[in-house]
Amino acid sequence: MDLIIVTGSSKGLGFSICKRLLESNYMVVGIARTKSEEFLNLQKAYPKELFYKEYDFNNTANIQLLVREITKEYGNIYGLINNAALGYDGILGTMHESQISELIRVNIEAPIILTKYVSRSMIMKFRGRIINIGSIIGNTGFNGLSVYGATKASMQGFTRSLARELGKANITVNTIAPGYMQTAMTSKLQGQKLESIKRRSPLGHLVTVDDVAGSVLFLLSDDAKNITGTIITVDAGSVS
Repeated sequence: MDLIIVTGSSKGLGFSICKRLLESNYMVVGIARTKSEEFLNLQKAYPKELFYKEYDFNNTANIQLLVREITKEYGNIYGLINNAALGYDGILGTMHESQISELIRVNIEAPIILTKYVSRSMIMKFRGRIINIGSIIGNTGFNGLSVYGATKASMQGFTRSLARELGKANITVNTIAPGYMQTAMTSKLQGQKLESIKRRSPLGHLVTVDDVAGSVLFLLSDDAKNITGTIITVDAGSVS
């Protein structure tokens, strides 16, 4: 049973990814700052397949130790899903420098360092899959999300270059860039604001976290063994 690490695993997209992986017979280590009730319930349903590590990626100094613990406890790592990220909404001119630093640290530095140490386990076995969760905002931009957009765009560059580095070790590296997703947060949107978002999509609706999780499953599968260095957009056609 292949081992997959999923960061930001307690809720939203990360939780959906964990659930779909378990249903597809993967073993999963979820990493998050806190364990949600829904994650706890999922653990009860999959006690031998789903595990949890509490970690705050503001702390980049101990990432190597985290990976060492996971490898020692659960074995070699086949897949890494870099999903954890922060997204402060604010105009750059009024954003505090500490928030800018935190976004860069959590959204760029932490996943790069995590990938550095996880990829060592993959190189030893000459197999592995690395999937970075990006955002269409990395390409399109969005008012009030300039720093967040910069971090997501940088991960696309990281993906393309790392794919070239690790290809000779039979490791693929890709990014999934979701659009506006149907979540508990967006369910609060009503009226013209929600309709304007839907109108951007040729399909006339928002994507779901399960849609994006399905793309993760595809990139982990044998069908995607020759896909690497690619940005896969899942947004119901909003940026087409």
